[in-house]
Amino acid sequence: MKGLRLSIVRSPLWIVVLPYIWLVLFFLIPFLIVLKISLSEFVIALPPYDQMFTWTSEGALSIKATFENYKFILQDSLYVWAYFDSIKIAASGALLCLAIGYPIAYGISKSPEKYRLPLLLLVILPFWTSFLLRVFSWMGILGPSGILNTLLLYWGIIESPLHLLNNTYAAVLGITYCYLPFMIFPLYVSLEKIKPSVIEASYDLGAKPLQTFLSVILPLSWPGVVAGCMLVAIPATGEFVIPELLGGTETLMIGKQLWIEFFNNRDWPVAASLTILTLVFLITPILIFQRFEEREVTHEFEA
Repeated sequence: MKGLRLSIVRSPLWIVVLPYIWLVLFFLIPFLIVLKISLSEFVIALPPYDQMFTWTSEGALSIKATFENYKFILQDSLYVWAYFDSIKIAASGALLCLAIGYPIAYGISKSPEKYRLPLLLLVILPFWTSFLLRVFSWMGILGPSGILNTLLLYWGIIESPLHLLNNTYAAVLGITYCYLPFMIFPLYVSLEKIKPSVIEASYDLGAKPLQTFLSVILPLSWPGVVAGCMLVAIPATGEFVIPELLGGTETLMIGKQLWIEFFNNRDWPVAASLTILTLVFLITPILIFQRFEEREVTHEFEA
């Protein structure tokens, strides 16, 4: 019996089945539950939505579904602008992360091998602190009586505190700070694979540093650029903590609207519909990128 158990555990079939079991339990089933709620009608009850599946007195299964929640969201400019602002803020944060993270990743990848691990650990170090605490710290930096305004007033650069908090710029800054490591690591992996001989060959052929970067380094590191932008922009689109604490009322993001619908308005069907639409918007670029990568691999294989 013991040998049979060991053979089952070591079977290659489990290697394939276990990830699918994980996806079914923690993605597919919750997704179907949220989808069911999004197709239900709002009622003043607990839970605050009508049941989709009911049994009639004759023993037949009755299914009552509606797409009014999706229609309401797509016709209401508030939610449309929330999606637009979420994409704009997330894209701005991703571009800032790329501008800051690319030189850092390049410097780490070209540093002596014995220094690479300590440098990567320094990038990971902020993750050892609570995410909420890191966002709160920026409130102490950007606030009217925060460190930055205090120093600027002390040096006589400004006469009154600047409005650095509770705006879109503060939200973008918070996203850039919190998600920067997600940009650095994919870039480092791509840049570390570039052999020095390739760069030296470009210089030997007469290319200048900028030409070498644009024609050699950037194309070879492009998969890391795309992966890093997706790792930053996709979770930042549905961010709630950063826009709530740093963005204030001026920042309208879909994560805040989800919170309002779930806990303030208690309109679970509309909130579930927002969740489904957000999930569709976030998965679409992943599928496009995956399809693009498959075409690239197929093209390289055929060549």
